[in-house]
Amino acid sequence: MDAELNVTYITLGGHVEVQKYRYLYFMIMFTAYILIICCNSTIVCFIVIHKNLHEPMYIFIAALLINSVLFSTNIYPKLLIDFLSEKQIISYSACLFQVFIFYTLSASEFLLLAAMAYDRYVSICKPLQYPTIMRKTTVSILLLLAWFLPACQTALPVILNINNKLCSFTLKGIFCNNSANHLYCVTSRALSIYGMIVLFNVALFPMLFILFTYTKILIISYRSCREVRKKAAQTCLPHLLVLINFSCLFTYDMIIIRLESNFPKTARFVMTLQIVMYHPLCNPIIYGLKMKEISKHFKRFLCRANHKFP
Repeated sequence: MDAELNVTYITLGGHVEVQKYRYLYFMIMFTAYILIICCNSTIVCFIVIHKNLHEPMYIFIAALLINSVLFSTNIYPKLLIDFLSEKQIISYSACLFQVFIFYTLSASEFLLLAAMAYDRYVSICKPLQYPTIMRKTTVSILLLLAWFLPACQTALPVILNINNKLCSFTLKGIFCNNSANHLYCVTSRALSIYGMIVLFNVALFPMLFILFTYTKILIISYRSCREVRKKAAQTCLPHLLVLINFSCLFTYDMIIIRLESNFPKTARFVMTLQIVMYHPLCNPIIYGLKMKEISKHFKRFLCRANHKFP
């Protein structure tokens, strides 16, 4: 506790030999952060610039990629500072804010994927009704809910924990997540139950909805002509890959928190770095290569760049 400023600081104790490898860690994470910003922003720019990409499916993809950039920005700048600092610490208020942003954007990811699944379901299973169902108003409402609903549900436990008494000031991680609950002297049972309800609302329920819609799409595609099956595969496969990828990493995060005392520190450190690196880098690669229209614009962009700079 800082007596003058009355600020509580939390030590981030999840780093492994940071004094020895600080510059290596910094260069790897700095490079990853630049790639994340550049790759995601490039595809978002393609979607904004080209009018043939002003469709609900591509708008949801742009929202998902913006979500990835915000998710990374919540973690990377602080992480890069910590690698070059003698002490890896964060104020308690900043830690709570990082927890809020981390889980708000994680939940938004599931809800955006659910919105994309609904869009594909209407497009393939109800093609004649698609223009009337997926209007600009519908897309705007889905996007608003995808960010607003998780923010409201995540804010409550964060606000209630602001004045919660701390018995530990060392976090077994490299950034703040739900492992911050282990810092408190008393863990609220009511908040634990509320957390499970929120987890169901913003993660498990959207996943079940996605599985349901893609099962329906699979059944319709199987009964339809080859062209419909091809369209379904081209547009749905990238979404499924992103869902599987993110679900696995989100499960890793839950496992690390639950097995905090039994999990080797080095393994926890490596897996945590994968959570913050792998998914934000994979999203633009999956959509850039697998989505035909985006891939087409990307190839044209590369061709023009080659002509300008032979």
